[in-house]
Amino acid sequence: MSTPQPPMPQTAAPDWQAAASGSPYPGYTSPIPVVRTHLGHAIASEWTKIRSVRSTMWTLGVFVLLVMGIGLLTASLVAANESEGSLAGENPLSFGVFGLLLGSMCIITLGVLTTASEYGTGMIRTTMTACPSRPRVLAAKAIVFFLVAFVVTFVSALVVALADVALLEGAKEPTGSEWLKGTLGISLYIALLGLLSLVVGSVIRHSAGAITLMIGLVLAPLVIALFMVSSALEDVRQALFDYSIPNQLGVFYTNSLSDSGPSGWDPLWIALGVTAAAFAGAVALLQKRDV
Repeated sequence: MSTPQPPMPQTAAPDWQAAASGSPYPGYTSPIPVVRTHLGHAIASEWTKIRSVRSTMWTLGVFVLLVMGIGLLTASLVAANESEGSLAGENPLSFGVFGLLLGSMCIITLGVLTTASEYGTGMIRTTMTACPSRPRVLAAKAIVFFLVAFVVTFVSALVVALADVALLEGAKEPTGSEWLKGTLGISLYIALLGLLSLVVGSVIRHSAGAITLMIGLVLAPLVIALFMVSSALEDVRQALFDYSIPNQLGVFYTNSLSDSGPSGWDPLWIALGVTAAAFAGAVALLQKRDV
């Protein structure tokens, strides 16, 4: 017959298991420190998202390929076929606009996917649960995307600009203002265009629909103006030309399609105003909607 074992002595509970006032589990307090979340946490989360999905690398890779490939190819063809004095007075930086115009479609696509894809997969529920402040989530997405789009565009535009100046020796030497507009200015403009796409994606919540809408915004005004042949519509036609995005991109290289309309840094202020208004509307709409 076995003898009963004496009861094991009770050990004292660790400090982190002490009772917590008001806790639904008065015998347990988590050892994980509780900190107040802020915008920095949301930015870190969005940075992890944007760099960990394949679409980001593919989209930015195609963007760099288009901008550099078309920009360098255009300058090479011009340099191979130029005659003496044919490029006198020509801004060599302007040949980069063709690649940037096509590459902007990639930035638009990435901007839409940054927000709209989460609604398609349902990931937005997890995002909003982790960060219930919806304006903070949208602001974090906007900051991360804008910085990524701007840096990639600026580096690509700068490389093409330097190469074009070296290839087109017969063209004039760009001034400091032209360098600033043809690299920094146009990079900010395209990043704002992508940011507007991000906001549209948040409003529409459908990737294909938002991408189609933004591509239409880029191309439709210029295409429509080309087919307005009636003299009665001349004012409308001229306005569509002046404020079309391809023309505004050309303004950064002083190659506007017309003598009227935006000039200097005007396209950047227009893009900034439109994007700010759209962002404010998206925040207001986000507060009212269910996830």
